Amino acid sequence: MVRALSRRFERIVVFSGAGMSADSGIPTFRGGSNGLWQAFNPEELATPSAWRRNRDLVWGWYEWRRGLVAAAEPNPGHLAVASMQRQFGATIITQNVDDLHERGGARDVLHLHGSLFAARCDTCSRAYSLGEAPQEAQREREPPRCDRCGGHIRPGVVWFGEGLDDGTVTLASRAIAACDLLLIVGTSGVVYPAAGMVGLAPRDAVIIEVNPQPSMSSPATDRIHKWPTTAALGLPQILQQLCRDSTSGGDERSDLK
Repeated sequence: MVRALSRRFERIVVFSGAGMSADSGIPTFRGGSNGLWQAFNPEELATPSAWRRNRDLVWGWYEWRRGLVAAAEPNPGHLAVASMQRQFGATIITQNVDDLHERGGARDVLHLHGSLFAARCDTCSRAYSLGEAPQEAQREREPPRCDRCGGHIRPGVVWFGEGLDDGTVTLASRAIAACDLLLIVGTSGVVYPAAGMVGLAPRDAVIIEVNPQPSMSSPATDRIHKWPTTAALGLPQILQQLCRDSTSGGDERSDLK
């Protein structure tokens, strides 16, 4: 039972991972695939070396993933987070590369690992506007070419071996370091440097982990209130409690289960 939501919060941060989108039917990075990809380790496709070896294969995999996301809908957890942003000014940080937070109504989401919908040239880094996502899986697809330099268009995600965007990391780190409520949603806590950001939360901040699966340890493990439920079920209840506390002065005891 979560009993920590018994006061008002002014600096809320939501930090989401793959479990957030799993409630919308999007397979997690390590846990989902289909028949075309059973022979491949996802971590071996999400690298610069894989791109150099076989661009068509990597592009085909990411276009399949983009198609999955385009066919999915934001779940109640996404909608609740967007409401937290509108009503309480929550900052949204995600490790996900989908656009479900935005389609759920959120704005200015900090995407630590980039986005499936922000393709760019692998040579000159010029942004490229993608068309409609493919509806059918295809193992290999030839990536488009850059109109300016002729380079190949690559997915706009951060691959293993690549650094995160400095500006995004700075904004995310500052938000967590200043928060009074940190909601960690659907993330295993094993991917660095993002996982280490949890330890930046102030000592007096309330940290709640919403995740049906037990997470790995983190620098703030001893301070985390763990709630083993899904984003779609848990976040609307947290939103309800936040709204109740904002109107009652924060004197009511949380009854979240």
